[in-house]
Amino acid sequence: MKATVLIVEDEEDVRWALKETLSKKGYQVRTAATGEEGLDLARKEVLDLVLLDVRLPGMNGIEVLRHLKEEDPDLPVIMITAHEEAQPAIQAMKMGAFDYFIKTVDLDVLLLAIEKALETNRLKREVARLKAEQQSEAKMELFGVSKAMEEIRELIRIVAATPRTSVLIQGESGTGKELVANAIHAMSLRADRPLVKINCAAIPENLLESELFGYERGAFTDAKKAKKGLFELADGGTLFLDEISSMRLSLQPKLLRVLETGTFRRIGGTADVQVDVRIVAASNTDLGQRVREGEFREDLYYRLKVMEINIPPLRERREDIIPLAKLFLERLNKEFGKNIRGLSERTEKLLLGYHWPGNVRELRNVMERATILCQGALIEPEHLPLELRTSASLDVATSPESGDEDESLAAMERRHILRVLEKSQGNKSLAARRLNISRSTLREKLRQYGLQ
Repeated sequence: MKATVLIVEDEEDVRWALKETLSKKGYQVRTAATGEEGLDLARKEVLDLVLLDVRLPGMNGIEVLRHLKEEDPDLPVIMITAHEEAQPAIQAMKMGAFDYFIKTVDLDVLLLAIEKALETNRLKREVARLKAEQQSEAKMELFGVSKAMEEIRELIRIVAATPRTSVLIQGESGTGKELVANAIHAMSLRADRPLVKINCAAIPENLLESELFGYERGAFTDAKKAKKGLFELADGGTLFLDEISSMRLSLQPKLLRVLETGTFRRIGGTADVQVDVRIVAASNTDLGQRVREGEFREDLYYRLKVMEINIPPLRERREDIIPLAKLFLERLNKEFGKNIRGLSERTEKLLLGYHWPGNVRELRNVMERATILCQGALIEPEHLPLELRTSASLDVATSPESGDEDESLAAMERRHILRVLEKSQGNKSLAARRLNISRSTLREKLRQYGLQ
């Protein structure tokens, strides 16, 4: 989508010539004959650049520039004048004008300045976005040695080569859906354009539409100035819609229209806005089931899943657990200035035996905790959370050969503790180690089951 440029110029012939030139170059052009009219347009519309005459009837260009910069410091403004006066030029540049030209300037030179201003502003936004990403929680690349992850990486390479195809990523929370979206964008021809992300479940239902599509001035009570939505901010790039299943039914047709036509209207708007955006959506619930339940539109579902990527939970790709844990440990060693060499054999068994309801995210958190607590050369079981240390004993206690299949979980656990105590000849410290639990946990279990 070409940029929108406002021309504030009192001379009609100059205003017309500039508008014709810019329109032929594909820019959307708005015009104003006075400073007051220009400011009113700037407050009503979303502008990308302003061409501003210095000498205007009523409010002069320098005063208009001051108001524009107060309301939007990042808006590029190029000053134009019929007079070769140094003082206004110096004053305008100090106030944040991007450039300053005499009206007799060659139009090609002015066009180059406009393109440079727009590109500079785009780069500033991109740098700000990258800085914000670096300040957020560190993200690792998509990693795994399992066949399932190899297939996903290959699918990402194929999908990335088709820059317009919409993608639906499905998987439990913590499996790495956002990492897949990052990889698709980074490997595509859109990599140098914005990757804009939004969690649909994190935004109140009544605000999600304005976040996605923007709004015009006066569209609702607090809309004192027009605002671009995320679709416009992602123009040329990728929009990642996380937890798409939570989007309300009434908003889904508007998303479907963008997918089908590449156009939408801002809230309160009357003109269509054209965008070029690839949509990558993600869901931690079965979106097909949501369709069958009547909670998600079937036409939108099939439009989103032109390409579908399903990420298996960590418990279904156990060969990835230890390599991931070691990768996290390597990075956490650097972060915390530690030199932990690895995982003990008992720790590896516990990690492999756990069911990981929180998937890779939970594994990363467990490794961070263990790295902080570990003061030796290896991560030991005592550095792991209680649920991991008790899961192994429960697995043994609930195994088929341990007793009658109708026996309660508590009864099986009680019998298993008794057997381990007997094997340990009543030594509670040894029994606790064999059960992979702390002495205090064993003490509580003994009290609970009346074994003290």
